[in-house]
Amino acid sequence: MTVLSIIRDCLDALLHPSARYDALTRARHRAFMAPRLLGSLAAFAAFPVYLATRGAPGAIEVAAFAWLIAPILLSWFLSRTGRYEGAHVLSSLALAGLIMAVAGTTGGIESFAAIWLVVVPLEAALSASRRVAAFASLLALSCAGVLILAGQLGWLPAGDASAAERGALMAFGVASATLYAAGLAFGAESLARTSVALLLREEERYRLLARNMSDVISRHRRNGAVQFISPAVEAMLGMPVAQLLGHGLFDRVHVADRPAYLTALSDAARGDVRSVEFRLRREPAGSERGQVDFIWVEMRCRPLDQDMGRQDIDGDATREAEVVGVMRDVTDRKLAEQALDQARSAAEAADAAKTRFLATMSHELRTPLNAIIGFSEMIAQEQTLMLGAAQRKEYAQLINDSGQHLLSVVNGILDMSKMESGNFEIASEPFAPRASLMHCCNLLALKARENGIDLITDAPQDLPVMTGDPRAFKQIVLNLVANAIKFTERGGQVTVSAAVSGSQLALRISDTGVGIAADDLKRIGAPFFQAGKTYQRRHEGTGLGLSIVKSLVALHLGELTVQSRLGEGTSVTVRLPLVYTPPQVKTSDSKTSDRMAAESKIATLTPVPRQELQDQSHDQPALVKKSA
Repeated sequence: MTVLSIIRDCLDALLHPSARYDALTRARHRAFMAPRLLGSLAAFAAFPVYLATRGAPGAIEVAAFAWLIAPILLSWFLSRTGRYEGAHVLSSLALAGLIMAVAGTTGGIESFAAIWLVVVPLEAALSASRRVAAFASLLALSCAGVLILAGQLGWLPAGDASAAERGALMAFGVASATLYAAGLAFGAESLARTSVALLLREEERYRLLARNMSDVISRHRRNGAVQFISPAVEAMLGMPVAQLLGHGLFDRVHVADRPAYLTALSDAARGDVRSVEFRLRREPAGSERGQVDFIWVEMRCRPLDQDMGRQDIDGDATREAEVVGVMRDVTDRKLAEQALDQARSAAEAADAAKTRFLATMSHELRTPLNAIIGFSEMIAQEQTLMLGAAQRKEYAQLINDSGQHLLSVVNGILDMSKMESGNFEIASEPFAPRASLMHCCNLLALKARENGIDLITDAPQDLPVMTGDPRAFKQIVLNLVANAIKFTERGGQVTVSAAVSGSQLALRISDTGVGIAADDLKRIGAPFFQAGKTYQRRHEGTGLGLSIVKSLVALHLGELTVQSRLGEGTSVTVRLPLVYTPPQVKTSDSKTSDRMAAESKIATLTPVPRQELQDQSHDQPALVKKSA
């Protein structure tokens, strides 16, 4: 341990508690106490030597030595109170008093000690206080004025020293004052060096903090121009800081969010604390196509100077208010909120589907069951009711029709359940699509004739053999044609056509019926959904037909397109691959996700005018026409 470190530790032990936790204040207190303690100790050490060489001192000599020891009291005052400016004021008074005492007995203003009055304001400059420096300057000028006035009035004793002695004393005064001033200069330089070192250390600390923290700190003008932004923004946006200064950050704010961004900065400049969320354009590193995306950012901004912000409200500010903002990436939180909203929407949709299911089943199941129960009771009481053979046959046929309808409803629900759970399997085999198509149309020809509807079938003879599930193919055609017949008024027309398009078979079922509203097109294909309030209960059905078709087309890796306009008819186009290739075996989760992804791609719903539907139906000649 060196002598300097021992002295430093001793000085630190004498410091006031208020100065121990700030490096610059500690250095100033140490610089004030060290020379005064050393000077006083030197005076203590020199006093015995003076007594040994000169003998008993006089009153003036004792006063001089007492004055030299007085700085110990100043150090004690600073150590006990911590009042740095007050200690400098007392030091200026003590030094000025010593100078006045020596100058008053050695010639007044012409004394060698008068030059030391210049040192008084120089010493006060170390206080870093304008008030102390001004006080010391006035004190030195006042002392000089008093010495001049006292000399003019003859209040001072006349000097009896010779010219040589006066010259020697003057040289001593100038030299000693110069040396003391040099000591003050070195002390000031040391304090300045300490201040710069502490400033650099503090700046490096904040730079390290700004460089390593994940949040981005920025400084803005009221108009949004960036004056400073921390390096953390490079990791957030993938671009250098220099490109974000000025209006570079504003240019990357999403256009829809710019008003909120500028409003928050303007409010913060007026003294308020604001928080705003907006989107920033980010350029991901390593993007080959130069694609850009947006991230959600939350910025909390406040005025750089609260007092200045309040002044700006009153119109008294002399300079433009500035704003400090802290930004953080909240994209994950936004995605979580969106996922929560989607989950809520899905839950609401499931609840609505349950409600539709109960409403539909209460009608579709109760009606045939009532018919079965009622007519079977009548047959059981045929003797009482005196039923004839024709009536019994009619009732039995009604019971059979009700049972068949009930079976079709249950089969539809079971098929839909299998498809929703991913357990519906495709039995792929070669089959002739034209024969299946004609068979389905023949089955529905009677129903079309009873409803007074023209059913036109256009199926070329040269349709190639395709590979797929023939049962699913027939179910697709039956559901679509039955729907078209169901929602077409008497005198209308339903056209069923098939053609080869590349490696796909294109089926188009178009009608001139009631059509589908644009709002309902978005929900077509949802289980138990039946579009349109005007015809919601005019037609029977569970609302599963198009949903089953949609799922079967997805399982065949095909495409489904629905074009319609309310009151102008509907056109449904199904494209199926001529050669169906089963996908690889995956887990149930993968099957479900793939099926959902496929379903999301097959339904393209577009309103289309009736004239276009008619043009599409008349593009090819009708090969088979079954009319009323």
